[in-house]
Amino acid sequence: MVRARSANVAAGPTLAVVAREAGVSVPTASKVVNGREDVAPETRRRVTEALDRLGYVRRPRFPSAGAPGLVDLVLHSLDSSRSGAVLSGVEAAAYEAGLEIVVSAAPARGRDARPEQGWLDKLTARGSSGVLFHLAELSAAQYAWLDHHRIPYVLIDPAHEPPAGVVSVGAANWQGGVCATGHLLELGHERIALIAGHRRTMAGEARLAGYRSALASAGVPYRAEYVHTDPDETSARSRTHELLDLPEPPTAVFVCSDRMALGVYAALAERGVRVPEEMSVVGFDDLPEARWAAPALTTVRQPLAEMAATALRLLVRITDGERPEGTRTELSTRLVRRASTAPPPAVRPTAYGPVTARRPTA
Repeated sequence: MVRARSANVAAGPTLAVVAREAGVSVPTASKVVNGREDVAPETRRRVTEALDRLGYVRRPRFPSAGAPGLVDLVLHSLDSSRSGAVLSGVEAAAYEAGLEIVVSAAPARGRDARPEQGWLDKLTARGSSGVLFHLAELSAAQYAWLDHHRIPYVLIDPAHEPPAGVVSVGAANWQGGVCATGHLLELGHERIALIAGHRRTMAGEARLAGYRSALASAGVPYRAEYVHTDPDETSARSRTHELLDLPEPPTAVFVCSDRMALGVYAALAERGVRVPEEMSVVGFDDLPEARWAAPALTTVRQPLAEMAATALRLLVRITDGERPEGTRTELSTRLVRRASTAPPPAVRPTAYGPVTARRPTA
């Protein structure tokens, strides 16, 4: 998914326009803007005059002379395995680039998981080089605020399609959906259920599409009663009970997050259904929880740390005045085989036993 506009640039002259006006390359113009000394005096004069003539707004890259550059990493929370993986990737890439990072969790507004507008005001006070966002989404006003203040930014795994020109890094979710479903098909399963996240998200839609594509390629009919979209572990648990109550329950389930897969495990245990002897389970993410589960969870590895590191490198390029070739970068996913998948049982069940420890529903 590649869009043609340049990245995160507010209205007004860009560094590329300044470079063209001064008759120099973009990296040379960037050196002048950032106060680098390895520029010839005459070249510096031409670039400086072009900056003034065009009204280019110079925002300091460093908080103070001689100090290392700062990058803000804004997470939706600080207490999840996903956030930990993102932080480790950014930290490693920042060390390589000689940058320091400021980590914070954006206070959410209501239920929409968007940070409060006033929080963004702190960015300019810190003098950060740019911002990496690992959030569900930003509001239109917040995008406009960032562009107005000429703050470079990159999104890590955004839930929804960002505005045109905004740079983001994600995973090959369609590929992951194909891989997970294909693995179950290769084991001999045909009654394969899907428990996805929100279908309206980019990841949810892509994983569902990959699931359907793999079924179609194998000549296995798509069954709507096998497909559920749920946001969390608790709802995945309830949906699993519904699948088990079908006249012809599935023999395998592809769950579009490891945390939701734990909810599936809990429901199966409540019904006395053994994994993988009676039900195979595949997750998505390859978080530490996947290795700790019993049995260890077969899952699709989403390279969160690599995605975060790639986002940091793209941010550095943007602050140096470069124009990314495309605004969407996707990294490959791969299947990690563990102990939660096996061929379907020789005698396929037509129904499972009653709930033995099911919590009452509200």
